[in-house]
Amino acid sequence: MTADLALGTYRCRAIPEAAVRAAASGAWIDTAPNYATGQAQVLLAPVLAAHPHVRISTKTGFFTAATGADAVNDGVLNQDQAVAGHSLAPNYVHWQIRRNREQLGRDRLDLVLLHNPERAHPGDRPALHRAIRNAFAVLEEAVAAGHVTGYGIATWAGLKEAFTVGELLALAAEAAGGRHHLVAVQLPVSLVMMTSIVQALDGRGPLPAAVDAGLRVMASAPLHGGELPGMVDQELADLIRPGLTPAQACVLAVASCPGVTDVLLAASGTSHWKEAADAVAQPSLTAAKLREITGVLASA
Repeated sequence: MTADLALGTYRCRAIPEAAVRAAASGAWIDTAPNYATGQAQVLLAPVLAAHPHVRISTKTGFFTAATGADAVNDGVLNQDQAVAGHSLAPNYVHWQIRRNREQLGRDRLDLVLLHNPERAHPGDRPALHRAIRNAFAVLEEAVAAGHVTGYGIATWAGLKEAFTVGELLALAAEAAGGRHHLVAVQLPVSLVMMTSIVQALDGRGPLPAAVDAGLRVMASAPLHGGELPGMVDQELADLIRPGLTPAQACVLAVASCPGVTDVLLAASGTSHWKEAADAVAQPSLTAAKLREITGVLASA
């Protein structure tokens, strides 16, 4: 089945308007406390209040300078930690979860993701894994308190170099002392960053591992920051699925990737959202077609 379209707010230029469209279609909304120079969650709050059934995912890890200053004032970070702009420290994670709930106006958050956790201890896997496990322990406490439904990680390169899905599951089980609430991974999947697609077609890599564990897989940057439609000509779009625009073809390819459940798109305008929604409404591309497409791009 083709994956669902979700609203990603990282590069979204008109968050409230885009969120209203996403909410009207029942789509998941993804955000973070550092998006829109720290204002994304505040901008989303009125929409979430008007649409209480819309699911929201947010993050903890990266923060703005202003948020860092607040964390220092509240005694959860020191000045050196605040300057780093990123933290998995348990006190900070606990503090940020509470702040996310307040800014979003939600007593319970559907999903909280550790934001690029590989940033915490680059090149030191044991230290990184300890930090992730300790952050997961805080998230498990938040689940037990009814403040969070589930948690996961949002990464750019971590699943290539810093941890595997299996390691994350083991760390979550260790943090929980048994049954855990690690339920999702978010990673870039596109016709530029094709590795996860190629691996999935061969039954390898993070996506099949996530499927086997029953995890939600949120594909970020499906248009590679808006660059892909300019890189894909109509001939390639027609190879993917005749009649689609280049942007639609790129979205459908990601939505068809085995294991992907949600495609995060920062669609600021109505026409862009409708175009993407029409693309994911298409029948999924076959594995053979995806192999053909990735083969053509690999040889280009």
